[in-house]
Order: sequence, then C-alpha cells, then structure tokens
Amino acid sequence: MAKAKQEPKEIQLGLEEVLCHFHELEDPREPINIQHPLVGVVVIAIMGILAGASGPTSIAEWAALRPDLLTKLLSLPNGIPRKDVFRRVLSALKPDVFQTCFANWLNSMYSRVEEVTDQTRPIFAVDGKTLRRSHDQSRGLGPLHSVTVWASDFGITLAQVATEEKSNEITAIPQVLKLVNLAGAIITIDAMGTQTEIAQQIVDGGADYVLALKGNQGTLHQGVIDYVNLQLDDDFAGTNARKFETAETGHGRKEKRLYVQMSAPQDLPGFDRWAGMLTIGIAMLTCIRDGKETYDIRYFISSLRMGVKQFARAVRSHWGIENSCHWTLDMTYREDESRVRGLYMRENLAWLNRFTLSLLKQHKNKQSVAMNRRRCGWNDQALLEILTAPTT
Repeated sequence: MAKAKQEPKEIQLGLEEVLCHFHELEDPREPINIQHPLVGVVVIAIMGILAGASGPTSIAEWAALRPDLLTKLLSLPNGIPRKDVFRRVLSALKPDVFQTCFANWLNSMYSRVEEVTDQTRPIFAVDGKTLRRSHDQSRGLGPLHSVTVWASDFGITLAQVATEEKSNEITAIPQVLKLVNLAGAIITIDAMGTQTEIAQQIVDGGADYVLALKGNQGTLHQGVIDYVNLQLDDDFAGTNARKFETAETGHGRKEKRLYVQMSAPQDLPGFDRWAGMLTIGIAMLTCIRDGKETYDIRYFISSLRMGVKQFARAVRSHWGIENSCHWTLDMTYREDESRVRGLYMRENLAWLNRFTLSLLKQHKNKQSVAMNRRRCGWNDQALLEILTAPTT
C-alpha cells in the first residue's frame, strides 16, 4: 500500500515561526461573533497578497480556491473565511497595533540578511507616498499618504506611519523614526524632511543623516549653492573637497554622476542650528538620451565625516525607495489604483503590501518581484518557501 505523502517538516516549522508573531494580537471583534481565529485570518491575508490579491474580496477568492492547503496549515474550525470576515478584521485592527506585530518578524529577517552582507552601515531611506484614489469625499477623507523607512541595502520595509495629507509628512517622519533602531545607520531624507528637529532626533539616535536641500530651506539652501559656486571657480582647489565619479549605460541612455563632498563652512546661514552637521555635498547628473543632454544638480547637508564614496552610496541608495519600493508598489501591486477607502483598512493593506514586498525581495531565486508574486499564485510550495524562509 502506498504511503500518504507527508508535508515537509521544514515547512511546518517555518510556518510556526510565522504564526508566533500574531498570537498576542488583540482581536477587535466581539467575542460572540467570532467564528474564525484572528491568526488564521491575518496569515491568509498575507498569503493572498503574496499570491496577487489586492483587497478583502480577492483575498477571499484566492482562499476559497485553496481549502486543502489552508486547512492543513492553519486552525480553521469553521472552514475558509469569507470576504466579509477579511473586511471586518482589516477595518477594525488599529494600524499601529497591527504593524507592531510584524516588528519581531521584520527584525528577525533584517538581522538574518544583515549577517550575510558586508555593509557595516545600513542606509535607511525615509520617504512618503500618496495613494491617489484612496480618498472619500463623502466622509471627508483625503488620500492616504504614508511615510516609510526602507532599508535600501536589503529591500526591507522597517516601519510606516500614515497621514491624510502630504503636508503632514514633517510630523510623520519623527513618528516613523521612533519605530526603528537607528544606531549605526545612515538616514537619508528628501528636502521636505530637512528639519532641525529631525536632524537632532537622528543624531540622538546614534545615526548620521544625509538631508536634501531645496527652496524650503531658503537661506541654508542658497548659502550652500553660493559656497559650491565659489569653489567651482577653481575646481574645488581651495577646499578639502573629495570627488567620486560613476558612468552607466542602459535603457537607451548614458549617465554620468559626479559626487563632491566637502567640509561644511561654519558661516553657512543657521549652521549652529543643525545638530552634528560636518559636511555638505552635491550630486551632479549628466544624462544623454536620444542625442539630447540633460543636467541636474542636487545639494545636501550631512553629519557624515569626509568619505565621498560613503556619501555617494547614501545619495544613490535613497533613490532605491522610489525605484525598488514605490515604483514596484505602483506597477506590480497596482497600489495607486486601489479604491479601498476605509480609514483603517487602506492603511493596513498598504502595510501588508510593503511587508509582502520585503518577503519577495529576500528570496534566493533572484527572480523579479512580479515573477515571484506570480509563482506564489501558481504554486503552493513556492508560496510557502517565500512566506517561511526568506533568504538572500
């Protein structure tokens, strides 16, 4: 008689490592109405989004097609939850509490990935993203704008805080930084987050910063421009500037980048207001495409000591949150097309998108995020491998 095929032990052990992170999550539902364990509902939601789902209805549709898999792996005494269960749970869970449950999982993943890399100072990019169609005028609800901390070297979302207005990003950045262990990291932020209080918080957290400058820091921005222009007259011979150049060809264009770092002059406007500021820098991009040349220059202040390659790495890594995180969420997850408008649900789904993106980016097969997400939808074993064993 043929023996029944047994589930691989490593899969079961890995899944237990997943489930343990949600046992302390408080169930927001009334006890009298509970038919499906909260842990099971949350894990099915994660698996459904990994497999291509985008909301309660598609999560439930995917789950309904996987009864054998889900009842084998999870405690589901009343069968597979329907879409109303996912809608109620994702609408009732407070986003900050929900996110906290992922903290240990993310920290475990981050520590595991960090061990196999040679990066001594991780880059944490902080940036905001708006879900343009998540507004609800009838309820006075503006589009969801979330601020994310992205570990650029590893492709892992470490934290997220949501607001209803992009202008609130200045208040959201200090909140999201409090959710992350900053010690030893280099924090990069766009010009909107270039604030003296944020710089102080980063330094107090044992990290360094590289902050972009634009017109919102009028006198400081102009002061840096004037100082750089003065040094350009003799090609930086009059200061202790360090330079680093890169050249790349691809996607029908040629790009040259010149990074210049120099000590920050103490007569810059407001110099004493910026905690730990030691250097300033510029990133100059020259791009040739279809025979046309374009030119861009960006200015930065930093608490980093002189070391132009590290400065260049920080500047370039910051773009990763746009290319590897936000662009992927829009193109692969179609997040910007989402019409989910519940106050808590849209934030919880935005977090699940970022969390599952982190899982997908860790898998060892080096397939694209889009292909790995398809594989999760096509094959249960591939789904379990990505869910339970993220590796680099």
